[in-house]
Amino acid sequence: MKFVFLIASFNAFFFAILLFQKKHKALHDKILMFWLLYLGLFIGSYAFYSHELFTQFQLLSISFTSLFLLHSAFLFFYISALISPKNSFYKIKLIHFVPFALFNLYLLIISFFPDISGQIRLDYAQLPDSPPLLFLFFLIVTLLSGPIYFAISIRLFKKLDIDIFNNFSSSEEMDLVWLRKLVYIFGIIWTALIIITVIHHIFNLFSMVFCTDGLFLSLSVFVILIGYFGLKQKVIFSSTIENEHVFVIEPQIKYASSRLTEAEASEYVEKLNHFMVAEKPYLNPNLTLHELASELEISAHYLSQIINEKFNLNFFDYINQYRVEEVKIKISNPKFENYSLLGIAFDSGFNSKSAFNRIFKKFTNQTPSQYKSQILKI
Repeated sequence: MKFVFLIASFNAFFFAILLFQKKHKALHDKILMFWLLYLGLFIGSYAFYSHELFTQFQLLSISFTSLFLLHSAFLFFYISALISPKNSFYKIKLIHFVPFALFNLYLLIISFFPDISGQIRLDYAQLPDSPPLLFLFFLIVTLLSGPIYFAISIRLFKKLDIDIFNNFSSSEEMDLVWLRKLVYIFGIIWTALIIITVIHHIFNLFSMVFCTDGLFLSLSVFVILIGYFGLKQKVIFSSTIENEHVFVIEPQIKYASSRLTEAEASEYVEKLNHFMVAEKPYLNPNLTLHELASELEISAHYLSQIINEKFNLNFFDYINQYRVEEVKIKISNPKFENYSLLGIAFDSGFNSKSAFNRIFKKFTNQTPSQYKSQILKI
């Protein structure tokens, strides 16, 4: 097991060096780099000193365990940096490090009081006195930090979905499928291991080594996956057009203070409809709200409001409904009878087979193949 941890530690440092050598590092690259350095040191230290640490140095082992609080915070910072167009780090976010700092401050203080410090330990033990309540509180916070931050991460992903659907016409390479799966899988594993650890601490049903080895083994796999995929992760929301992006989370609130009049809205709707038919901008598979607004010479904020309120659609669905109609027209056109369905899809603005099949069925309640078969029978 020691060699597995050492390999994971080496991988963490290796990926961190590759990120450091990256010419144009975004905020999420910098966060991932520090996260990997922390994980490399954390897992490497456990590989060399785990048994001595957890058997001979109780307070130090508890302080070492508190480092799991940093892992959860780094996960939050990384996902936040990916889904936010702002390439900056606000000091207020440092509050996520407060539980770790307070826990270790508490351990430092009680280290001067042997009577109190002698009552706390991580492994199962029949002690004459109950552990201090403050220690139990910090221990529970550490145990729950993983599941709590995984839940927060899921909420961040939901926000990302809203941002994508209101600003982009395609979601490939933006929806962070790899990171979602990673968070879901390790959220379940992490929670299960924490439950096992609690059972050991209370009922002595599992060994402490089994619990800690399980946690660090899952961390080791996490390091390899987050390092590999994170190194290839591109910027989702470019800060260069930050002011032009409109992130519609709650449309009714978002547009409450809008100065767009009904007359202007009607004019913009007519202009938009004409432009979509005449110029077919939806054929561009990477069309964004900002790009369409620039071509129409309309504020991106107003364009988003019009699409949401006048068409009752988000930008993603608004553009893709035109692509679906384009596919339907081409399927019926003899000029395209030698084209495959996928060829027609790409020619209509779609950029992946999976997206094409999913979106086509959403708007027609049929798969592309079913629709084509139906047309050919007529």
